[in-house]
Amino acid sequence: MTQRPTPRDRPAPVSPADAPMRQARNSAALWTATGRCRGHEVVRRRGFVAVDGDERAGLRVLIQEPDLDPGELAEVSGLVGGAKGPVNVEDPFSSTDLGHLGMRNWQMPVMLRPPGPVGRPALDVIRVRRPEDLRAAERIVIEGFELDGFEPHRPGELFPAALIEQPGVDVFVALCDGVPAGAGVSVVDDGIGSHYWVGTSPAFRSRGVGRAVMLGALAHLADVPVTLTASKLGRPLYESLGYTVASPSTWWASVPAAP
Repeated sequence: MTQRPTPRDRPAPVSPADAPMRQARNSAALWTATGRCRGHEVVRRRGFVAVDGDERAGLRVLIQEPDLDPGELAEVSGLVGGAKGPVNVEDPFSSTDLGHLGMRNWQMPVMLRPPGPVGRPALDVIRVRRPEDLRAAERIVIEGFELDGFEPHRPGELFPAALIEQPGVDVFVALCDGVPAGAGVSVVDDGIGSHYWVGTSPAFRSRGVGRAVMLGALAHLADVPVTLTASKLGRPLYESLGYTVASPSTWWASVPAAP
């Protein structure tokens, strides 16, 4: 018989006001793990974490506090200016102005789901353990998100083999008639979960694959609060799964060079 958790065992609730900070920390956990697996430099400061990669992976900056000091802002500016590849900056607080760096920006909501029951996915969803399944997930995400910078495909570049060995990091694949059709990454860190790279292979869109990936991942996160940053297309799905908008997150990205 499974023992019911006591109030002491249950995770502390996360309020909408707390969600940006928790999303910031979780995102930093994912990208730190990814950078470590790729052998890229990880820069940690009070107000931000940066993973400085190569020409294809580029630079990822995760804003960690709403009040970067002048020195931190100057260091972020220097990292952006010296990046070898594309630049992406996540600011869940929407408080750091990087307009002076000539990057484009847009907003997506940070969403929050409290602990709660999770339905069963209509498709088979596996937690990735085999190298061939990780490669399938990587291929799906590259195609689904149109990550042209990772073409031609180099297996293990986006999702290094060691990624699924990192504490709290899991990759999931949804199967449609036995064929890998969708994928996603979940991270549990400091008592909270979050989702990343939830994508569907173009050949399997509009067949409930994204919902299956989310339900399969949430089955392992039902007892903890979960955050995510939602795209416009993904938001209706997430709302149907019990997520609500907590706050706007601002994303900054380098402008692609003209062909």
